Amino acid sequence: MSAPGLSELRMLELRPLVRLCLAGDQHAMLALVERFRGQVFGLCYRMLGQRQDAEDAAQETFVRVLKNLHRWDPGRDFEPWLLAIAGNRCRTALSSRKRRPAADCMVEQLPDDAPDQRAAQHLGEEVQRALAVVRDEYRQAFVLFHEHELSYTEIAESMSVPLGTIKTWVHRARRELIDELRRRGVVPESRHAVPRV
Repeated sequence: MSAPGLSELRMLELRPLVRLCLAGDQHAMLALVERFRGQVFGLCYRMLGQRQDAEDAAQETFVRVLKNLHRWDPGRDFEPWLLAIAGNRCRTALSSRKRRPAADCMVEQLPDDAPDQRAAQHLGEEVQRALAVVRDEYRQAFVLFHEHELSYTEIAESMSVPLGTIKTWVHRARRELIDELRRRGVVPESRHAVPRV
């Protein structure tokens, strides 16, 4: 019998923690939240683009996870299940945001040209802005694949869509992201344009 892989070790550590949560152990619940807080907040921030909205969505995610923990299948990975709930909270927040009337901007946003600003930070901010215009489902699949390093299969399971659809969504998210970065002048126009699929 071979030694368990990293994913299996994580599951072996997680199952007792989940059992304690289901038994009402407050310390275990806090430990579960603390263990996944960064990943959930990261996904929410990438999808929503605003810190306060991301914090709210992350909090709602953990409330739902703890309330529905009995529905998680211990035979499956926990992280895709958790991130699917976070993605659903973000899509709900985005749809309610679209229904809100647009607020008039009182202060014009000016780029920060401080000499200590690094190019990598600037590029990260530009990517965040560009991701904000990518369709919600594409963005969620893209973030789960590139930032959370889930496989296409795990993403398909967590989002309850076919594997081919996830591959298409990630590809389209990349294309839309590059197009938006080009439109904003962040990356130069290529003589060899990205082929349309």
